[in-house]
Amino acid sequence: QVQLVESGGGLVQAGESLRLSCAASEDFLGIKAMGWYRQAPGRQRELVAIFAIGGRTTYGDSVAGRFTISKDNAKNTIHLQMNSLKPEDTAVYYCLARGDTDYWGQGTQVTVSS
Repeated sequence: QVQLVESGGGLVQAGESLRLSCAASEDFLGIKAMGWYRQAPGRQRELVAIFAIGGRTTYGDSVAGRFTISKDNAKNTIHLQMNSLKPEDTAVYYCLARGDTDYWGQGTQVTVSS
């Protein structure tokens, strides 16, 4: 079973940047896709960014052009670089690893003040 640990959340002001990281407990074999979702209070969980292993990357409409997802195979880690943050980006961000089932991290809080 894959375990995911997120880090890098925090409180920033609008316009600033943050970098989230998600470390997987094992290598990427058997994982078909990895990415990030987020959930704001009172809202449904939504896609931030996801890439298929060996395939394409998809970004949510609200973050395209500002956020970048990347992976470090040597460290079994993915990152989410978030630039030009807005108050509406405030949410708990969850890491996802998709194989035969979905594995989720515990979430990391991102708060953007205006």
